[in-house]
Amino acid sequence: MPLHCTVAKNDLLDGLNSLQNITNKKGTLAILSNVLIEVKDSGLVLTGTDLEVGLRLFVPADIKDAGSLTLPSKKIFEIVRESGSDTITIEETENSWVVITAGHSTYNLAGMANDEFPEFPEYEDDSFVSFESHVFLDLIDKVIFSIANDQENIYSLTSVLFEKEQRDDGAFLKMISSDGHRLSIMEKDVAADISQLRLNDVTLIPKKGIQEWKKFCESRDSIEISFEEKQLVLRDGEAVMIIRLKHGDFPQYQAIINAVQLENCAKIDRIPFLESLKRINLFTEDIFHTIQLQIDNDKMTLTSQNADLGNAKDVQSIEYDGDPLTLGFNCRYFLETLQVMECETIDAYINSNNSPCLIKSVEDKGFTSIIMPMQL
Repeated sequence: MPLHCTVAKNDLLDGLNSLQNITNKKGTLAILSNVLIEVKDSGLVLTGTDLEVGLRLFVPADIKDAGSLTLPSKKIFEIVRESGSDTITIEETENSWVVITAGHSTYNLAGMANDEFPEFPEYEDDSFVSFESHVFLDLIDKVIFSIANDQENIYSLTSVLFEKEQRDDGAFLKMISSDGHRLSIMEKDVAADISQLRLNDVTLIPKKGIQEWKKFCESRDSIEISFEEKQLVLRDGEAVMIIRLKHGDFPQYQAIINAVQLENCAKIDRIPFLESLKRINLFTEDIFHTIQLQIDNDKMTLTSQNADLGNAKDVQSIEYDGDPLTLGFNCRYFLETLQVMECETIDAYINSNNSPCLIKSVEDKGFTSIIMPMQL
């Protein structure tokens, strides 16, 4: 039976918008750029997948005839977005073509039969734990910027390590990311019973999955999550997202943290330091963004040099009573770390001229960043 329905523009637009990052990925299967549309429970079920992340969501609609087919996700999204009508009517004709009517506008759009569309993964229903969405938004925001790009040789660094920990002072969820040059760790205490979360020995969530997890949380007050051996499942009353987990090892990050002695500390005002870095970055080389930090007697001098353009120097007042230090760092790593922090003052621990810099603050509870030095 051919599909025939009428749906509110805004409801359909919201649903299609949620699928765009998933369905617009260039892949080998043409049908993965389509959205699967099915009739269920007096509404439409929209499904998109790139085989790494899958999203299924419900959109209320007035159903005249049941049916299912796939349509080009980007094109139907554009049609609905530009429509001047409050309602959209979709009517399937022959050979998976549809007629889309929106006010005075009519569109004929070629679809594809759903025979080749991948099956949406099944999942167990007995191990979900409910959390407020802001928990994951806080975790993700603090680590997403330091995930390695896909061309990184170490496969596992293109993912975020997810851990749970039950301590005397409560239950904690942790996310850890690294691109080999820096390390970001964020943990948050939660009231939920995390014993229900069945994590692997090493639970790795791919960067694309982290990006879509964040998007999933941004429009919801709370979500339920469940971990299985090969997948992470997120859901609320109207949507289900499944993220395929990666498998592999992750660097022993705790050993890296322990290697920095928390003794030689510089206290630095975050916003002035951030603004100084932006100025100094104007004269760094494009590839490595190398800057020099000289720290001595409550003063930090930042310098950068570009062979074609010139050089820059900036001086900041800090609190420091240790031995003088001269270090090289990638300016962008400091910029991105300071931008996700919310404190007024950071504590920067540096043991020597060749040591990594560990950054944290009592005002940014649970967050730790380590930035590796560069040779000057």
